[in-house]
Amino acid sequence: MMNVKETGRAVLRRVLGESYFEKREAGRNAFNNDARELVEAYCFGAIWGRPGLPDRTRSLLVLAMLTALGKGAELKMHVVGALNNGCTVDEIKETLLQAMVYCGVPAGVEAFRAAEEVLAAQDRIGKA
Repeated sequence: MMNVKETGRAVLRRVLGESYFEKREAGRNAFNNDARELVEAYCFGAIWGRPGLPDRTRSLLVLAMLTALGKGAELKMHVVGALNNGCTVDEIKETLLQAMVYCGVPAGVEAFRAAEEVLAAQDRIGKA
């Protein structure tokens, strides 16, 4: 049985992808190591590693919460994770629209900009 750190590293690889994980590992240093271990064990091991919700549901929840917090850079990373977890572009859009109403239009606009950047880079946005 894996401990929470091992579980977290496995979930991190699965959710955000191997290339993200390798880039993250390459950037590990004496200053950020403790913070990264906390994220691995706490966020991805103890929470994402729980069986209560599927990864795609967790992804959509995270997108809504990051919208509420106005964390566009972090939202970009989790848009990739949501796609990796099987969320559709429409599900991402609907989640951001829902969050926009409850979190405020400026927060929603920022979230849409961040998500659009990721989706456009992956050529997942069609013409209106």
